[in-house]
Amino acid sequence: MDLCRSFRDGVPGPCDAPGDFTWLDLHSPTSTRMEEVARHYELDELIVEDAVTARQRPKVERYDSHLFLVMRTVAYTEGPSDPRQIIRTGEVHLAIGPRFVLSVRHGAQVPGLLERLDRPLELADHGPFSLAWATADIIVTKHLRIADELEQDLDELEEDVFDPSADFHIDEIYQLKREVLEMRHSIASLPTALTSLITRHGDLLSKEVHSYFRDVADNATIARDRVINLDDRLSALIDAGAAKVSLQQNQDMRKLSVLAGMVVLPTLIAGIYGMNFEDMPELHWALGYPFALGLMALSMALVWWVCRRRGWI
Repeated sequence: MDLCRSFRDGVPGPCDAPGDFTWLDLHSPTSTRMEEVARHYELDELIVEDAVTARQRPKVERYDSHLFLVMRTVAYTEGPSDPRQIIRTGEVHLAIGPRFVLSVRHGAQVPGLLERLDRPLELADHGPFSLAWATADIIVTKHLRIADELEQDLDELEEDVFDPSADFHIDEIYQLKREVLEMRHSIASLPTALTSLITRHGDLLSKEVHSYFRDVADNATIARDRVINLDDRLSALIDAGAAKVSLQQNQDMRKLSVLAGMVVLPTLIAGIYGMNFEDMPELHWALGYPFALGLMALSMALVWWVCRRRGWI
């Protein structure tokens, strides 16, 4: 469903009302719809192609009087058949002209994005780029919040891995690793795109909007660096988790080996007295049977004592 607003002094109104600039929002538009909008705003055909096909990396491009900005959105939500949270990604494309802003959205979106944009703007007298800045600020702020959530999940996994009494499943670490990688790939180039907007196309920005965009670019860099740090921590945690699993398996094998060793000597004794030789004095001894059982028990106790003393069990 399309959303259209006319902004006057930073306050949104009906689309057909007179104003400083118009904002049109499209969600996953068809080629036909996008071509209609492109003809109305005289957009370059490359913008139309990118906006329809989606799957674009964060970037900024300039076409005559139009600026095209692509940003990736990220949501951290429960999966449809899995209670564990997963990263879902989407895109917001902004085509910014002298008197209009066209936003095209694909995939997972930031909750409340449209609602927060559909109200008076903070930079009321700075034209279309005030809306572009507000959109970028909302998206990057969400990136930082998701980085906080991922960090909390990682802290919990680290506690489980390094707590000797806690059980953990290494697949949970791999799951979180995949989600962090997904987010890392989505936002890695956003700081570069925003910095390019400021440095290469700063002539389109007022001094105040320029400062606000620089702040957003700094926050995008912080979000990217935090996600990279999370990825590095997860790689180290995978190594630690694998080492812990290997250690647990070695301990289990050691216990099984001790049990097998405790059985070897009684089996040897039983085998000796089961060879049916006639000239075995113990076979005719009245206490031969309890002696054999006692010898078996003593041999098992001896093996257990030796292993216990060496710390194997």
